Amino acid sequence: MRARSLFWIAATWWMLAAWLPATAGDGDRLADIKAQIREEFPDVNQLSTQALERWLSTGARTPLLLDARESEEFAVSRLRDAQLTPSAREALALLADTPKNQLIVAYCSVGYRSAALAQELAARGFTNVYNLEGSLFEWANRGLPVYRDGRPVEKVHPYNWWWGRVLDEKLHSQ
Repeated sequence: MRARSLFWIAATWWMLAAWLPATAGDGDRLADIKAQIREEFPDVNQLSTQALERWLSTGARTPLLLDARESEEFAVSRLRDAQLTPSAREALALLADTPKNQLIVAYCSVGYRSAALAQELAARGFTNVYNLEGSLFEWANRGLPVYRDGRPVEKVHPYNWWWGRVLDEKLHSQ
């Protein structure tokens, strides 16, 4: 219970710290969010959306994609072949028979939940884990494909009004 309380304290602080001036553009907000995530999770490997796009399009590297969002978000759209793992417990269950050096990329809406997941997986001995920096919002904002039931779609769950501000409004599912 103590760890859960610490998580919510940290999450609340982080959300308050992320409150940016009203004049900041969406790109500036996302850049600031990414910087805060790097600061809060300094030991987590960060992977750009450009690098993941390159890996996936060339087949140079084939990561296991872990979606750290909730099922309601995952149901709207996701990266192709991603596995839903909204908690470390669920991720560890999924990875029970996976080699510790498996290439893993975790993502969520902006990268906070997935950075926490990547940190936990690394602490459990996984050695090749990345957080997708900017995560699904940056991916979709760049016009890269998202999927539902194996088919491309054009909508992404905005999580809530606050975080949805960094997702292009035309991509909002609600």
